[in-house]
Amino acid sequence: MNPYRLLRRVPTLAEYKRLCDSVGWNDFINFNVAEDSLKQSLFGVVVQYKDDIVGMGRVIGDGRIYFYIQDIAVMPEHQNKGIGHLIMKEITDFLKTSAPDKAFVGLFATEGKESFYNKFGLNEHEGMTGMFGVMGKNLPKIK
Repeated sequence: MNPYRLLRRVPTLAEYKRLCDSVGWNDFINFNVAEDSLKQSLFGVVVQYKDDIVGMGRVIGDGRIYFYIQDIAVMPEHQNKGIGHLIMKEITDFLKTSAPDKAFVGLFATEGKESFYNKFGLNEHEGMTGMFGVMGKNLPKIK
């Protein structure tokens, strides 16, 4: 029997903080605005083990043309047990029923994890380069 239970919901702020901390994202997340961000999610999924949430993933975007997969995280002690696959399968199922034809689905993968996302149809594309900046870090003030 699988000890993991999948729940279709966005993580609470406390769960989000705990998962982000477990995978080393604390320096990259502004937790002062995280609760509002979580509320704006199009879709969320968490994975429960006993009484703890040990994995999460969500979809953000405009819900029509653009969908971005965000915050795929599994606590290190629960990694390599198929939880990431469960999360991505649930997200993929959501996208198949919710995203219209020609919708753009994107994500930023952690280096070395690209092949995991390739299994779900997410690939690099010739002629397209993923780019991003971070407010307060590397985006210039334009005069």
